Amino acid sequence: MSAVPLRNDRPAGNGPRAVTVLGATGSIGDSTMDLLRLAPERYRVEALTAHSNVAALAKLAREFNARFAAIADPARLDELRDALGGSGIACGAGDSAIIEAAARPADWLMAAVSGAAGLKPALAAVDRGATIALANKECLVCAGDLFMQRAVDAGACILPADSEHNALFQALGSGNRAELTRVIITASGGPFRTWTAADIEQATLEQALKHPNWSMGQKITIDSASMMNKGLEVIEAAYLFALDPDQIDVLVHPQSIVHGLVEFADRSVVAQLGAPDMRIPIAHCLGWPERIVGPSVRLDLAKIGQLTFETPDFERFPGLRLAFEALRTGQGATTVFNAANEVAVAAFIARQIRFGAIARLVEATLEHWIAGGHLAPLTSADDAIAVDHDARRLAASLLPQIAAKAF
Repeated sequence: MSAVPLRNDRPAGNGPRAVTVLGATGSIGDSTMDLLRLAPERYRVEALTAHSNVAALAKLAREFNARFAAIADPARLDELRDALGGSGIACGAGDSAIIEAAARPADWLMAAVSGAAGLKPALAAVDRGATIALANKECLVCAGDLFMQRAVDAGACILPADSEHNALFQALGSGNRAELTRVIITASGGPFRTWTAADIEQATLEQALKHPNWSMGQKITIDSASMMNKGLEVIEAAYLFALDPDQIDVLVHPQSIVHGLVEFADRSVVAQLGAPDMRIPIAHCLGWPERIVGPSVRLDLAKIGQLTFETPDFERFPGLRLAFEALRTGQGATTVFNAANEVAVAAFIARQIRFGAIARLVEATLEHWIAGGHLAPLTSADDAIAVDHDARRLAASLLPQIAAKAF
């Protein structure tokens, strides 16, 4: 039995639905709060969290009359208390407070805390059997087997909130799991889709942040430019839908209208289409198993005119190749892949390495990790976090020699 429902097999609840948003002030959080504003009679906010933006968190908590608010930075507890003074809203700070927010009795939870820091809070919601809209890739990339097994054991319902995985989720409803032959995840190709390898190598931070279709946070935008993000999505899809790597394909689709496709045994291919707006997949998760009215623009295919598709280039975008290799290797390799990429992206943002060095640092970290005999199954969240931390240290130690290489 999968923790991801392939049919709308849960009845809609009666009365306002209690919701919690982890990462309420980020880009996914912003889109979620926009949707909640449109239907105040349908939803009641239980808890909100943020990483460090106290002012924005307090403003949202007051606006939605949240029962609890938590800031990840433990040094900002007094600031949050002052900002919520007189509101009657309980608050906390630090990792334990974020976990407390996730453990509170909300029917539905948006897991949008970025990075490996989102794993334990998401598991706290999983363990109480909540319905979770999962926007944190790292929960699955760092601990996919563990996360999905815990969800099955607790009876939790995992709804994919990423546009690509939500598209696959919707398309999978057209057939039975046993009839599935493959899934196809689409990629915009990012700002460097037509660039030569030499030009990609020397791309600047400003160029990497100019995504042609999506408005996203800085890190995910850079990942999109390198196609590391698509690699993370391949790994995520494998764990979400219990797929082998050979059952997952990627197509470059510059218009970002077709978000995912599913092929069945009879060779029927079912696709989900929509404007490039994260509020569409989030609305699907928020209303599920019903559909709610969303604010996104209506899709006008006649105006778009044409939809095109290309095979991804693993030579110019080696991050995608590395993701498939890490997925096939298993035993913590995907955790290392993600950790090394986060170190590499941070170094690129700090202008310590060239854009082309992002993939080289990830590859070097994976090679050293495997050669060192560190591969092992992850049996707990602490295991996954320990591998993440150790892989980050390894990547940081390799950074100077990667940065010094001339290409």
